[in-house]
Amino acid sequence: MDDGQRRGSRRDLMKGIIAAAAVTATRADSPRAARPNILYIHSHDTGRYIQPYGFDVPTPNLQKLASEGVLFRQAFDAAPTCSPSRAALLTGQCPHNNGMLGLAHRGFSLNDYHQHILHWLRPHGYRSTLIGVQHIAKDPHTIGYDEVVETGGDHVAQVAPAAVRFLNHRPQEPFFLDVGFHETHREFAPAGPQEDVRFTQPPVPVPDAPETRRDMAEFHATARILDDGVGAVLNALAARGLADNTLVISTTDHGVPFPAMKCHLTVHGTSVYLIMRGPGGFQGGKVCEAMISQLDLYPTVCDLLNIEKPGWLQGRSLMPLISGNAQQIHEEIFAEVNYHAAYEPKRAVRTLRYNYIRHYGDKKTPVLPNCDDGLSKTYWLKHGWRDHAVPRELLFDTVFDPEENRNLANDPAYAKVLNEMRGRLDAWMQKTDDPLLAGPVKAPSGAVVNDPDGVSPQEPVRPAR
Repeated sequence: MDDGQRRGSRRDLMKGIIAAAAVTATRADSPRAARPNILYIHSHDTGRYIQPYGFDVPTPNLQKLASEGVLFRQAFDAAPTCSPSRAALLTGQCPHNNGMLGLAHRGFSLNDYHQHILHWLRPHGYRSTLIGVQHIAKDPHTIGYDEVVETGGDHVAQVAPAAVRFLNHRPQEPFFLDVGFHETHREFAPAGPQEDVRFTQPPVPVPDAPETRRDMAEFHATARILDDGVGAVLNALAARGLADNTLVISTTDHGVPFPAMKCHLTVHGTSVYLIMRGPGGFQGGKVCEAMISQLDLYPTVCDLLNIEKPGWLQGRSLMPLISGNAQQIHEEIFAEVNYHAAYEPKRAVRTLRYNYIRHYGDKKTPVLPNCDDGLSKTYWLKHGWRDHAVPRELLFDTVFDPEENRNLANDPAYAKVLNEMRGRLDAWMQKTDDPLLAGPVKAPSGAVVNDPDGVSPQEPVRPAR
């Protein structure tokens, strides 16, 4: 972001502060506590592999939340990699515009932390608190929360009790509470009596084998722990009489950490669970079929609160879907990868029918450090995954190929569709001034990455060039 853009974003922020003051002045009879609280409660690497989406992964607390709120069946992230996905949701901008091109703990950061939604909410009376995972800054205090609760760890065992204590102490309302769990990131918990390895089905892209069944059984065990944490926080919310006036946003960052899933732009990497419950129509156990992006959450909160939206937002409010005034709000949504453990530039556009993916750079085989180590990855490596070819372009017809396995980019019958999807992606990249148009995307000074030709993210890192 150049100096002019930074000044522009600060001007937007000041407009919000001025608007907030005007709202407060004209609505002096509206107590702040009447404004809904916001609970953003999120997991790591879960995709849609939870019970409410029909998967055999018991998550009764998330199922209960879905039965009381709104389940979004076709929700997607803006990037299937940790920090970029979270940053996109919380700033309302795609990663190459908000600056989060890679992982925060490896030296990547936002261009301007004042674009985080907490700063837009603060002038409207919201007090912000972080408990647990955030993963958009090396130091959580950089982000600007009013309070960062020290938990001694980011797992459910540390985070959930801290969140319950926070709620039990009757926090100042309205509040923006960010509760982040490490689960279901690897390393997974051991499979317990509830997870029988013999009768576990691996996720779709992964073959059925003893190793992969055990891997998935351990994911089940970790999802069970995640669900316990969600349940503890939601129960505390209800016990303190806060549930009716709290918008719950429950989601994850991207697909599950298995080969060809996390860090991939197919449905296996970009699809996420999203359940919302609270005032404004987010009730009743409804299911929304519309294709949406996590970029849409920021403008949705603004509409729900009836406050001005910052000029940098790139998503659209979900409120027309909730009110029944619209069946769809997007003809197309976009996703990207720049850096994860290693550099792997690629872009995608998804419509209601098709998904088109374009790879950049000279790498023609999988970027293996961008797949977390585990039993399933070891199984694929043993069978030659390292030498598999990665096509430059992929096109999937999601009606006849919902798992996105059959690449149609070279099928003459789909030539017209391919050209249309290419045009959609090119137009978005031009509109958003995508740095990839000018060549390889540079990492910030001090960032560290893995060699794309390596095998594991645990291998020695090097300064990004």
